[in-house]
Amino acid sequence: MQVTETTAEGLKREYRVSIPAKDIDGKVTSKLTEVGRDIQLPGFRRGKAPLPVLKKRLGKSVLGEVLEETLQESVAKTLEDKDLKPAMQPKIEIGDYEDGGDLEYTMSLEILPDFAVMDLASIELERLKVPVADDIVDRAVASFAENRKETEPAPDGHEAAAGDVAVIDFRGTVDGEAFDGGTAEDYHLSLGANTFVPGFEDQLIGAKAGDRKDVKIAFPEDYPAENLAGQDAVFDVTVKELRTSKLPEIDDEFAKSLGAENLSALKEAVKSDIEQDYNGVSRTRLKRDLLDILADGHDFDLPPGMVEVEFEAIWKHYEERKAQDRLDGDEKDKSEEALKAEYRDIAARRVRLGIVLSAIGAKQEIEVTNEELNRAILREAQNYPGRQREVMEAYQKSAEMRDGLKAPIYEDKVIDYIVELAQVTERDATLEEVVAGPETNGAPAGEAAA
Repeated sequence: MQVTETTAEGLKREYRVSIPAKDIDGKVTSKLTEVGRDIQLPGFRRGKAPLPVLKKRLGKSVLGEVLEETLQESVAKTLEDKDLKPAMQPKIEIGDYEDGGDLEYTMSLEILPDFAVMDLASIELERLKVPVADDIVDRAVASFAENRKETEPAPDGHEAAAGDVAVIDFRGTVDGEAFDGGTAEDYHLSLGANTFVPGFEDQLIGAKAGDRKDVKIAFPEDYPAENLAGQDAVFDVTVKELRTSKLPEIDDEFAKSLGAENLSALKEAVKSDIEQDYNGVSRTRLKRDLLDILADGHDFDLPPGMVEVEFEAIWKHYEERKAQDRLDGDEKDKSEEALKAEYRDIAARRVRLGIVLSAIGAKQEIEVTNEELNRAILREAQNYPGRQREVMEAYQKSAEMRDGLKAPIYEDKVIDYIVELAQVTERDATLEEVVAGPETNGAPAGEAAA
């Protein structure tokens, strides 16, 4: 096999590879001989067909297999001999091949950059801890009671108040014309829950059962139904019944109804759950800060192809959200040119972090174990009640799906390794402070590209 380097520019490499015809003929003969031992052709006993006959009958299919195997083997050998670490799958272009001739092809690829990993032990991080105050626990327990509240008919003459449920009929019109979704009967409306158009519920406060009134509202400019956005509407509302809410007493009996031994045990369990949530938020903040440091601490050329693939994934997600009208205000205000420039920066950041974390993980021989992967598959399957077995079988069959689960596990294990080496201090903080975090110069800390 002859390998000639034709391009070596930055991270781009190109090689012309030539495999002599005699090597291919030898492999074809060897494979035909192997196949011939078990095959029976007309006029010959099993395994006794001569090579020329085998070649005439099976030569083309065997040659195809040999060419594919030879190509794969030669690509792998070239990468190994040249000590190349491809950033992505090499691109192969095969020249015109004639039976009995040399196999010649061109291999183009981008390689991963060589760089020195920063001193991980010099990294300084701050872990923010959010104490769980008693009033936070009390509000959480109160929300449980709110979810278990019952309603009962209000006494005669009762005036509607926030927290009541009004049973109403209504018919909405714009410029005197009814519109889709604007009419209902026996609708149970929780006053104060703000589930209707702003201003609707407020106008029912003070109403009594049997009242009929016009409720005038203005649909917001960003209302999802375009034909109603920004329009004034009038709802003819009849209050058929008022129901008052009755909250359960928050005591030991209430706690037992939720499976706790008593109220104190319920509060301890709630506090523990909230602490876990807060710790998760704190870890996300710590990880984001660390990724910022790693991104800023490593400066090297990036494989253009990797950045382009990551950018295309980000842009595809943007276009999907745009089609669903789910863009945030900042995205809506920017031009497509500005957004693409911003998202290319984000793509470059993710690729850089992916390369850095992979290099650290490879050096430390960090791997995702089968046990960790199986646990992740089980957690994913549990998101599909009734289809768990189907989902698990899909993951077992698809290496791509398994890799999708492996990537975040691997990243977290590398992050944990770095945090162990880093200088980490702790201090108490509010939840708002932890969530807000520092500015990231327009590029979200995000996760690294897999």
